[in-house]
Amino acid sequence: MEVVEGEQLKKRKQFGEYSMHVSSSSTHNNWRSRYYKPRKFFDRYSLPSGWLYCPPYGDNIGFIIPSKVPLSESFDKNIPPGERYTPKELIDKQRCLGREIGLVVDLTNTDRYYPESDWTSHDIRHVKIRCPGQDSVPDAESVDRFVSEIVQFTCQESQASKYAVVHCTHGHNRTGYMIVHFLVRNQSVSVSEAIAIFSRARPPGIYRQKYVEALYDFYLQAKPEPLVCPQTPEWKRDADQDNDAVASSSGNLTKAGAMSDADFGGEPIPFAEVQRMKNFCYQVLNLHVQAPARSNTRSPGSHSVSLNRDKLHLLSQQLYHVTWSAEGPRYMMLIDREGCYLIDTQFYFRKVQLRFPCKYIYQGRADVTHRYTLLDGEMVTETEPETQVKRTIYLIYDMIAIDESSVSELPFHHRLMLIEDEVIRPRNFEREFLFTCVNPYYQYDMEPFEVRRKDFYLMSAASKLIKDITPSLPHSTDGLIFQAWNATYVPCEHDGRLKWKYPGKNTVDFLFEVGVDGSNLLYLQEHGNKKLIEGCRVMFKDGSDLSLYSGRIIECSWNAHENAWIFVRIQTDKSNPDHISVYEEAKHSIEGNLTEGILLDEIDKVAGLPIYTDWVKRHSGSSFRNVWRRH
Repeated sequence: MEVVEGEQLKKRKQFGEYSMHVSSSSTHNNWRSRYYKPRKFFDRYSLPSGWLYCPPYGDNIGFIIPSKVPLSESFDKNIPPGERYTPKELIDKQRCLGREIGLVVDLTNTDRYYPESDWTSHDIRHVKIRCPGQDSVPDAESVDRFVSEIVQFTCQESQASKYAVVHCTHGHNRTGYMIVHFLVRNQSVSVSEAIAIFSRARPPGIYRQKYVEALYDFYLQAKPEPLVCPQTPEWKRDADQDNDAVASSSGNLTKAGAMSDADFGGEPIPFAEVQRMKNFCYQVLNLHVQAPARSNTRSPGSHSVSLNRDKLHLLSQQLYHVTWSAEGPRYMMLIDREGCYLIDTQFYFRKVQLRFPCKYIYQGRADVTHRYTLLDGEMVTETEPETQVKRTIYLIYDMIAIDESSVSELPFHHRLMLIEDEVIRPRNFEREFLFTCVNPYYQYDMEPFEVRRKDFYLMSAASKLIKDITPSLPHSTDGLIFQAWNATYVPCEHDGRLKWKYPGKNTVDFLFEVGVDGSNLLYLQEHGNKKLIEGCRVMFKDGSDLSLYSGRIIECSWNAHENAWIFVRIQTDKSNPDHISVYEEAKHSIEGNLTEGILLDEIDKVAGLPIYTDWVKRHSGSSFRNVWRRH
């Protein structure tokens, strides 16, 4: 390695590289050629571009230590001995400086750099927040999660004297972006002050201008004129990528056709705007505003009760309609004049480009759109049978508020009618009109996904739904949803919404980790902490590299013959496992074994009751199957 002189040497000493490996220029070039030569295949243990000569870590910012990614010992073949930086070496170096590590936040977009057990074996918590890097600024939900994790860490008495390591690939742009967000929100400093604090601790600081501009835009603070960012560091100038993108495509497992946040486009949302929208959601649901917490992993929406043999009697206590249960991520949707926002199950917001005109569109008033209309629904991916072309559709199945007014106390059948009259029909009317225009003022075909209202059927049509309708749907389903026709919208589990799953479709989302001894570990949530589920066994496809699943949320179904959980897929839209109550409920349903035959027999009995037949005659009109038809 070349001898480093002057200011560069001082900088390296400042960051703790006390033991420098000095060698001849030829040796340096040998190592460079070994890594930087063109590759015909992806080497899982190739070094991230620019990593080798990037200083390993910076000065602490309070209890936060910015760092480049430590690489497991598997990378040692590509690293000169004096330049190695493994998780263990990071722990030891910080310990020598009097810093015990209690948390590691990993912002890289791949799992190939080290196994999670490199931290957990030392009783250090590891949190994965995937951020693509390069010119892709971390989204608002990732920022919210990062800040929440750091705040929670500071609140734990057991971690009072410990430090948190934050790293991306090089520990500058993504790492700096997240730390600046934390400082602005929790230290009462301006964006400029926070950027300067990070730059002093981790020179040269954030050097990608897009990240710096996004910070000022996020907090609606004026940018300095002119806005001058640091020059790209010398060690980075010949490396124009973080290698996360390469590693992500080669080292991560994703479901074919599955949707990610990136599929929706999205853009950063100012923190104050997110808080305003969250407060509105809590207000219309009559809930208290909740502070961020690990235990708060569900959106404040309605959740179904699992229908098993013990609860079968509920079908005769209310008038239910039925629809299919889609295998797709759930999202609430908030429509505002300034934009449309998807809200996932962790209550993170993402802005998407959709248009929802009001009924004034019938009068030619295209300028009037919805103001704080809150919907509930799910995202599905449909495949055209003939062309195999995939398209994404948002299916609306409930409404909570319209134009700032809560409708949660209205009966379900009224809310379903409002979805059709106030949301779907005006939108379809305008779309059909614009298709006839030579120069339309809006192009619906450029939206990231379609929007429809979900169909509901008379409960007596359940047999036909299972045998005829569901098999013909162009997207996956896992059971039935029974919705009480007169139920209000309740922001928790309640008997007005029941879910029955097909045999073998009772699944649980676990956090999977590979133990130090190579054992397979399954975790769930309990009281905001992860809980090891003793005695559980999970089976993967033969030949699977289990390290690729370690630290991921995996959906598993129960196989009674194998007496084990069977891997189904990685849950790319979740960062936390299910609560232990979901696991216990799934076990109860599996043991209860409510088969299709038993369910349909009970529905036939209920459909024969006078109260049900009289109600059908009064409300069904000419159609007994599909009460609400798609428009």
